[in-house]
Amino acid sequence: MIQSMTGYGKAVVTYKGKKINVEIKSLNSKSLDLSTRIAPIYREKEMEIRRTITKALERGKVDFAIWVEKEAGTDATPVNGELVENYYHQIKELAQRTGIPEPQDWFSVLLRLPDVLTTTETETLDDEEWAVASKAIEEAIAALQSFRRQEGAALEKKFHEKVDNIEALLKSIEPFEKSRVPKIKEQIIKGLEQIPEVEYDKNRLEQELIYYIEKLDISEEKQRLTNHLKYFRETMDEERPVGKKLGFIAQEMGREINTTGSKSNNAEMQNIVVKMKDELEQIKEQVLNAL
Repeated sequence: MIQSMTGYGKAVVTYKGKKINVEIKSLNSKSLDLSTRIAPIYREKEMEIRRTITKALERGKVDFAIWVEKEAGTDATPVNGELVENYYHQIKELAQRTGIPEPQDWFSVLLRLPDVLTTTETETLDDEEWAVASKAIEEAIAALQSFRRQEGAALEKKFHEKVDNIEALLKSIEPFEKSRVPKIKEQIIKGLEQIPEVEYDKNRLEQELIYYIEKLDISEEKQRLTNHLKYFRETMDEERPVGKKLGFIAQEMGREINTTGSKSNNAEMQNIVVKMKDELEQIKEQVLNAL
């Protein structure tokens, strides 16, 4: 089954007054290109987070973010009461010694002094919180994978449609292919007859015509293109990621279509080849999104 590289997943969990948010999104890329934004408390787990994402997603330009929101009232910076009291006594003593008037608005002065509103408390990550955060990360990744599968199903439907179109166009070439041999022969003979006093060996002409027509024969190209179309369908049914493989098959399909076009000295056939190229180009564009 095809998966898309485009996806989005989010999970939110709560833990002791915290809301832990995890968001992950991905776009197409030739390999895994992972960028992360991790809340400071979880920085020590960055390598573990990266390993989890790499194992689950394999390819894509992936943006991952985990951040914490605290409930109202839990994230206010505490006032250092002892320090405020110490400042108060120092300023009062200094005012008495120097005769400088004491401040009328004590709090306005004291709260602006160094370290009064500075917290030295450092958050530490315990095993219980990390287990909750890890679960959120796994849920976000699972949501993204589900999104990728949905997008992949749409891609697969599109690929089947385009492959069917190319196959139908290839079959529509056959009537023009069969009728062009007598037309080529007729055109060459007419051309020779228009040249006065020219004699030609009919046997030799037949041999040259056979050689010329063999050069224009597209039987092998048609057979190889048919095989590539079949292989493309079979590859879509594989369980493992097949995006790169489908891209290689599409390139081979393009070679056969281009060769068919170069050998088609017939306006109707060349028009059909242009239509096949258009269908293939749409496949190539969408293959870039396939995992």
